[in-house]
Amino acid sequence: MALFSLFGARLSLRRRYFLLFCIVVGAVYFYRSTRNPPEVKRRSRLEGLRANSSEFTLEGKPFRILGGSIHYFRVPRAHWADRLLKLKACGLNTLTTYVPWNLHEPQRGVFNFEDELDLEAYLYLAASMGLWVILRPGPYICAEWDLGGLPSWLLRDEHMKLRTTYPGFTNAVNSFFDQLIKKVAPHQYSKGGPIIAVQVENEYGAYNADEEYMPFIKEALLSRGIKELLMTSDGEGLNLGGVKGALQTMNFQKLNMGGLKYLDETQPHQPKMVMEYWSGWFDLWGELHHVYAADDMINVVSEIIKLEMSINLYMFHGGTNFGFMNGAFSVGLLAPKAMVTSYDYDAPLSEAGDYTNKYHLLRNLFSQFHTQPLPVLPPHSDRKAYQPVLIHQHLSLWDSLQFTDKPFHSEKPVNMENLPVNNNNGQSYGYTLYETNINSGGMLKSNNNIRDRALVFVDKHFVGILDYKTQELAVPDGKEQRTLSLLVENCGRVNYGKTLDEQRKGLIGDIQLNQQLLRDFTIHSLDMNPGFINSLEKSDHWKSVRQQSSVPGFFQTKFYVNSFPKDTFIKLPGWTKGVIFINGKNLGRYWSIGPQQTLYVPGPWLHKGDNQVTVFEEQETDGKIQFTSTPDYGMAVDV
Repeated sequence: MALFSLFGARLSLRRRYFLLFCIVVGAVYFYRSTRNPPEVKRRSRLEGLRANSSEFTLEGKPFRILGGSIHYFRVPRAHWADRLLKLKACGLNTLTTYVPWNLHEPQRGVFNFEDELDLEAYLYLAASMGLWVILRPGPYICAEWDLGGLPSWLLRDEHMKLRTTYPGFTNAVNSFFDQLIKKVAPHQYSKGGPIIAVQVENEYGAYNADEEYMPFIKEALLSRGIKELLMTSDGEGLNLGGVKGALQTMNFQKLNMGGLKYLDETQPHQPKMVMEYWSGWFDLWGELHHVYAADDMINVVSEIIKLEMSINLYMFHGGTNFGFMNGAFSVGLLAPKAMVTSYDYDAPLSEAGDYTNKYHLLRNLFSQFHTQPLPVLPPHSDRKAYQPVLIHQHLSLWDSLQFTDKPFHSEKPVNMENLPVNNNNGQSYGYTLYETNINSGGMLKSNNNIRDRALVFVDKHFVGILDYKTQELAVPDGKEQRTLSLLVENCGRVNYGKTLDEQRKGLIGDIQLNQQLLRDFTIHSLDMNPGFINSLEKSDHWKSVRQQSSVPGFFQTKFYVNSFPKDTFIKLPGWTKGVIFINGKNLGRYWSIGPQQTLYVPGPWLHKGDNQVTVFEEQETDGKIQFTSTPDYGMAVDV
C-alpha cells in the first residue's frame, strides 16, 4: 500500500487496481519459485493452527478464522485473482474451497489438474495475497454439485455403496487421494504454504451409513502426509458426524443454540466454528429465486462474532454451475428437482463478482478486527450488453448423430453409466437417445424408469414428454413399423441425502407399450463433450435458416466483439429448454420455466472479433440471441 500512497495522486483507481493485480501475479510466480522455502523460513513457522483452548491459536497467538468459500471450479481462472482480492478487501483472512473429484478424475485413472482445475495455482494465488486456506477435499462435497462431487463411473458397479468402506469405493478413494494429496500436501502451513486446516469428508452425520468410514477417510489423509488441524462439518446429524482427532464444526443459517450446546458438552475446552454460515440459498428449476435478507444475515453473523466463534461464509462468492455439473435436491420420496445453472446463492459477492449490500455490511463488521485499514475496494467488474444476433444456421438432432460415438445395440435398456463409451467409463452427463421399432400405437408407460426427463418421438415427430410426474403417454396409431425414440436428459444427480447410490441416469429399467416390454434398442450417447462440439461446429452439414429448422436441434450464430471482451449475460426469450456453448465452452442449461432467465458469459471466454454461439434447443426457438448486462434470476422469495 506504500507504493499506492506514493503514486496515488497520479494513478486512477482502475490503474491502481491493475498494478495491484500485476503485483499479485508476480507474487504468485515468486511463491512458486520458492516452493521449498529456505530452512530459516521453515523455522519461523513453529506451530500451525491449534484448537487446544477456547480460541484458535496460530503460532501460539489467538486467531479468529474469518473465512469465505469460493470454489475455483465455479469461477473462470482469469477471474480468480479478482474474486480473492475482493474477499481480502472484505476483511476476511481465510479462503475455503471444496475439491470436486468428478472433475479431477472424469474417467477412472485419468486425472486433470490443469487450466481451470489447477488447484495448486489457486493455492499459490491465495498465499500470494496473504490468505490462509481451509481445504475440503471430500471425497464427497455436497455443494449442490452433481452426485456431491463423486464421479458417476463409480455407479457402473451395481453393488456400489458410496460413502462407506465398501472395497469398490475405498479403492477408488485411495487412488484419487494418491494423486490429490501429493499435490496439496506441499502447500500446508508447516511447509510454508497457506493450508492451515483440512476437513475430513463432509456432513457425514446426515448420511451415517458406516461407522468405520470416517476413520478410514481420516487415515487416508494422515497417511499421505496431511499434518495440519483436521475438522469435520455438519448441520443435521451433528452428533453423528465427528471422528476422533478432528475438531467438530457446525453449519447453519439461523443461530443453532442446540448445536452450540452440543459442542459445549463434547468439546468444552475447544474453539467453536461455523464452517458453513449459509449467506443465501440455492435455486431449483420451476421454483422461485431464493434470497436471504442482508439485515437478517448480518444480525446472525454479529451474534456469531459476539459468541467469540470463528466463521466461514458459505458462499462468499458462489459462481456458476457451468456445463452439466449442477446437482439436484430430493427429500424423502419426492421426485428430485434439478439445481439451476447459476450458483449466485444470493452471496455477498454476486455470480459476476459484483459487490452487494451484504458485502458492505460484512466489510464494515470485519474491519473492526483489523488494526490497519482494509485494502481499497477493487473496482466493479465491467460488463456489456452486446447487440442481439440472429441465428444463421441449424442442424437437427438426427443429423448431429454422425458426430457421436458409434451407437450401442442392446436387447434391454442400459443406463447411461453402464454404456460402453468413454473408455468403458460410461456416460456421465448430457442426453442419451434410445430408439426401438414399434408396430402399433397405444399407451407408452415408463414404469418410473426414466431419469430424468424424456422427449418422445415417433418417426422423428414429437409426441410428448415423460418424467417423474408424467409416466404414461399415448402413442398415435400406425399400421406400419415405426421408430420410437426417447431423448433422455440427465438433469443432474442428487447431491445430498440417502439416495446417492440410486443416481443412475437414462433408462434405468424396462418401459412398455400396451403392456408389452420394449426390446432391441439402439442407443446413442450425446454427452456434448468438447470433442463432439468441436466436430459439430466445424461440420459442413449445417443448413441455412432459409431452410426449415427442426427441433430438437443445434442452432448457430456469431457475434462480434470490437474491443477488449467484457462479461455479459445471454437471455433467450422465445426459446424453451437447452444448453448454450460459447466458443466451445458449455455455459450450462437454460429453461423457460425459470426462475433463472439469463446465463452468465465470462469475458475471458470471449475474444476480440467473431465469437461462436451454439445452442442446443429441445422444443422451440425464436431465432435470436440476446445479451444483457444485468442478470435475471426470476421472481424472488425469502428463505
